[in-house]
Amino acid sequence: MNERLDGPALLEPMPTDWQRALAVVAHPDDLEYGCAAAIADWTDGGREVVYLLATRGEAGIDTIDPAACASLREAEQRASAAVVGVPTVEFLDHRDGVVEYGLDLRRDIAAAIRRHRPELVITMNHRDTWGGAEGGGYWNTPDHKAVGRATLDAAGDAGNRWIFPELLTEQGLEPWNGVRWVAVSGTTTPTHAADAGPGLERSVKSLMEHKAYIAALTDEDPETYVRSFLTGNAQQAAARFGGRPAVAFEVFPR
Repeated sequence: MNERLDGPALLEPMPTDWQRALAVVAHPDDLEYGCAAAIADWTDGGREVVYLLATRGEAGIDTIDPAACASLREAEQRASAAVVGVPTVEFLDHRDGVVEYGLDLRRDIAAAIRRHRPELVITMNHRDTWGGAEGGGYWNTPDHKAVGRATLDAAGDAGNRWIFPELLTEQGLEPWNGVRWVAVSGTTTPTHAADAGPGLERSVKSLMEHKAYIAALTDEDPETYVRSFLTGNAQQAAARFGGRPAVAFEVFPR
């Protein structure tokens, strides 16, 4: 990685020699807040991306009962994914807000990796805080931490026939050793970045599909709120990516 004398290291370009990606997060809207601009550009280039959500986000809106909220947020997520060229969205139905890191979650994610056979797996910040490597910043949510950590582990589980052998014997899912990278979005210790420019406008439209959630989250005009958040993040990463608006990732090779 190229070093700067006056600040953090420059970000390397994201790998491009892949065809299929699986994006695994906890809730509807996680990917839209994190990396939809990159996904829009990737699908434009002919790559395949599948979304896998641990929950349906049913505990995310205080004024809507979870039973009603789940179907609403699922519909918003599917519409949001379609905006950036993602036709397949799957839900694991773990309970929103109380997702537990453990064997069940690892098995469910490993099964999805075996089904979809991605070279790139994407997930979200798995660390305790939104701060740097030494901590600090806002406390991360338990769901984000559990799903991020389980995804990193499941990328290895998916390739080992003796871990969760029932995936083969009961579901017919052959081991998949083809995951080459796990890329973590929403990290404050990024190593790589993807150009956000080509997909930025569609990432704004994608996040705006979460109408009910955004309406409950802020009194600000929805487009103003969404555009400010996404362009601000892209510009922040630009300082380490040749001045280009970017989506930052922490990439773990496998």
